[in-house]
This record gives sequence, C-alpha cells and structure tokens, in this order.
Amino acid sequence: MEIRKNETQLVCIAKFIAKEGEVEALIHDLHALIALTHQEGGCIRYELNQCIDDPNRITFIEKWYDETTFNTHCAMPYITKFFNDGKPLHVKEFEVNLHKQILA
Repeated sequence: MEIRKNETQLVCIAKFIAKEGEVEALIHDLHALIALTHQEGGCIRYELNQCIDDPNRITFIEKWYDETTFNTHCAMPYITKFFNDGKPLHVKEFEVNLHKQILA
C-alpha cells in the first residue's frame, strides 16, 4: 500500500487547558471566533471540541487550504485579540501542532 500525504493542505490541532473556573469563558471566547473564521478564504474545517474526560480541555481542529491561508488566519485581528486579551485570562496551558493529512 502506498502511503501518500496531502502536501498542500495544513491541519492544525490547537489544544487549550482552561484555568480553574474559566472553562465557560474560554469556550465563549473561542466560539466567537468560529463564524468569522468560516468566512475566511482557505478555511476548510474549523471546529471546537471539549474533552469528555476532562472538560477543561478544549481543542480546535482546523484544516486550511495551505500554509499561507493558515498564516493569514493567525494574523486576523480577532485571532490576535483572543491571544493578546482572552488567552492570558482563561488559559492555563496551550499547544499547537501542525499536520499533513495521510491519504488512503
């Protein structure tokens, strides 16, 4: 079986762990980013998820047309506002991993 990767699209997994008592505020702030992000050119998937075993763990699963559209997204005013204002208030830990999809 040949293993192929989608070499153009970019998958981002952004993991947030909320500070104690801040999970609802974090979800609110992150949820506010969804509609705006869905309007961006190059956004294929942008979904917010909450861990069943640990509700303080919130994860965005994102898929972008390419690295350029992902970088443009990261520079959008509403994204930078969240990272400058909301993240310090609500987030204890944060991790971003970038991936390439493995195709069948």
